Amino acid sequence: MRIIAELPHPDFKISILSMNQKFIIKIEQGTLEQTFKIPEMDLTDGVNSVFELLDEEFLAKVGSRFIDMRTDFKDSYYRYNF
Repeated sequence: MRIIAELPHPDFKISILSMNQKFIIKIEQGTLEQTFKIPEMDLTDGVNSVFELLDEEFLAKVGSRFIDMRTDFKDSYYRYNF
């Protein structure tokens, strides 16, 4: 697995990796991570097509999902540790 690009973003760390003929989009925020895998054959313009997928609407939904993930984990943690 090798990192082929990192995209600047104020809220997330976004890395694009390549492994086994797949592009892997890894988006991190703190201790949480979301990963999306796309076969290279499905994209006509290689890594540039990956950049196109990461539009404002998609990243807004990723941000919303991070909020839900954090809430779910915190709720579970407090159920069993307090």
